[in-house]
Amino acid sequence: MLHLIMQGRVNEALLLLIAIVISLSFHEFGHAWTAKKFGDNTAERMGRLTLNPVAHIDLMGLLMVAVIGFGYAKPVPTDPRNFNSPKASLWISAAGPGMNLILAIIFVNLWVASYQYDFGLFSQAGAQFFMQYMAFINLLLMLFNLLPIGPLDGHYILPYFLPRDLAYKYVQWNAHYGTMALFGFIALSMLGVPVFSFLMGVAGSLASLLVII
Repeated sequence: MLHLIMQGRVNEALLLLIAIVISLSFHEFGHAWTAKKFGDNTAERMGRLTLNPVAHIDLMGLLMVAVIGFGYAKPVPTDPRNFNSPKASLWISAAGPGMNLILAIIFVNLWVASYQYDFGLFSQAGAQFFMQYMAFINLLLMLFNLLPIGPLDGHYILPYFLPRDLAYKYVQWNAHYGTMALFGFIALSMLGVPVFSFLMGVAGSLASLLVII
């Protein structure tokens, strides 16, 4: 985002910031909504069952996104004691990336449709930029959060697909080393090592597969 500002593309930087805020808010709302469906209203009681970005955005996390390209929103609180299904954690964790996938499908198709049809405002350069990056950011958020390391959603999901003994060992390993591994990957990426470049490539390739119009 900083490179856009340094190039004088302030309007594009603002649109990108708006896209990130919306995407993070929908992601966290997906967790909160699904948790309630599985019997836990902890997030609702704490004001997180909303699409209002104020409830979800962490200022330091958003600043990190703007400065280094990686950041975070406020994690949605849950209480497993309230879950009404043994697979509640799986679905609650998957709901955030799932919400990002839904947004990506919507915006990539709006973007493609704006080329095929005269949508007025949607055909403007600013709208094109916004729709393109809404699709890409949401795909990137989905893929990034599915990584099974640290506090990312993927570390809650992976154990459900492993044999019991291996799942237990993985949970123990991630509890001790997962966050360090995640920070290590981020640090390497900041130093120029293309650790996460494959995610960007996958996100770009996946976008074309989501076109349904």
